[in-house]
Amino acid sequence: MNPLQARFLGIDLGTGSLKVAIIDEAGVERAAASVPYALDTPQPGWAEIPVARWWDALCAACAHLDAGERAAVRAIGFSGQMHGVVLTDEAGHALRPAMLWPDTRAHALLDAWPEPQPNPVAPGMAGPLLRWVSLNEAAVAQRTRWALQPKDWLRVALGGAIVADPSDACATALAAPDGAWDLQWIERLGLPTRWFAPLAASGEASGTLSSAAAEALGLNAGIVLAAGAGDTPCAALGSGLAPDGDALITTGTGGQILVTARDQPPARRGLHRYRSASGGWYTMAAMQNVGVALEAARGWLSYDWPRAYEEAFGAEPSATLAFLPYLSGERSPWLDPAARGGWLGAGLGDTRGTLMRAAFEGVAFALRAGLDAIRESGAPIARLKLAGGGSVDARWRQLLADVLDAELDAIDCPNAAARGAAMLGALACGHWQEADLAALAPTATRVASPRRAAALAAPLAAPLASPLASRYARFIDLYGRTRTWFAAAQP
Repeated sequence: MNPLQARFLGIDLGTGSLKVAIIDEAGVERAAASVPYALDTPQPGWAEIPVARWWDALCAACAHLDAGERAAVRAIGFSGQMHGVVLTDEAGHALRPAMLWPDTRAHALLDAWPEPQPNPVAPGMAGPLLRWVSLNEAAVAQRTRWALQPKDWLRVALGGAIVADPSDACATALAAPDGAWDLQWIERLGLPTRWFAPLAASGEASGTLSSAAAEALGLNAGIVLAAGAGDTPCAALGSGLAPDGDALITTGTGGQILVTARDQPPARRGLHRYRSASGGWYTMAAMQNVGVALEAARGWLSYDWPRAYEEAFGAEPSATLAFLPYLSGERSPWLDPAARGGWLGAGLGDTRGTLMRAAFEGVAFALRAGLDAIRESGAPIARLKLAGGGSVDARWRQLLADVLDAELDAIDCPNAAARGAAMLGALACGHWQEADLAALAPTATRVASPRRAAALAAPLAAPLASPLASRYARFIDLYGRTRTWFAAAQP
């Protein structure tokens, strides 16, 4: 490698794993690594993780990267799971385990956010979680100096500035839609305004790598650290989305479907409108139960992943079996933290493969429900880019295209969020300007939808009923019926 060539490191702090990727001066990924970790559930409905687990994963992931590539890194950018919160002291040291977005302990406190709100409010957002801490962990609250988003804690741990960025702040239920902290609202909730870090643009230089962190990661001390952004806007940036009207679906622990916009979108029930990593906007449907539901089903059925894919997609879909993936409540489009899931309609003839096939279909149907909400808002989406670590298998991609009734452009870069983070690092050190980014869009593999193609070929023809459409209709009906039952069963 030419020693004069620059490299840029992106760190994606996800819910179930930490990913790192190094890109070169042309935006091409040169190296990548991923380290998984588990969440802790010390009580039902809680989702926590000691921040030391994140740090250990970062060190392990960087150790897998080529030493020469690491030596050429000039800047680091950050992508992080959105929502959740890390409470720290003045120096940025965590005072308790981080609380994460699947956490539902603050469900009973959501009445402090009466409708209408600028965005839907979920119990795992920083606002409800911080209110829970103020009411239940007074000693921790008294010692707290900063309430940081996950990726902001990691940047501080590397020696960076204590800042937040609009793409993360706007999703805390404590800020205006543009990401500016709503200090009056924060005070009304009884939270100290001093907990909230000043804002910086996602691609703004926000400190430099400390000597201790550099030694731990095998990097050069003093390289620039970008402020960073939430994982969804980083994935949009890394996937090469145009700033207005482009659509993306990401599949990870959760799933997101977003449409970019230059101007602030109107509020829609069940949908979010947030700031992008480049200063624009996007409308988003956020589904909580994608990878987390598939991982649970895989575990219950005692599969490893290769066998799960093989037997699920080798099985014929059942005409009666359905899987509701709502294992941790649901956000878009239902706004239903009490939603629950499982298999319904199983028969003695159903195999493990049939059950796993139903799980894949159920997750795809949940994503379709979110896409339908966006389409009903006026966005006629027929084509989406596809990104995320949970979207690599070709059979799963095809099922998504069929269920979503859309053509998919599967990004030929499995680390879109980490790539977007690395691009923010390049912006922070001045290697690129925002006008340069459009030319860096990665290549993609087209996944066609036969039903969509048929509709385009004969647009005036009446849509044909299909077994897949019937199973989706049954899925929606079963969600409504079980929701009514669970609501009646609540104490």
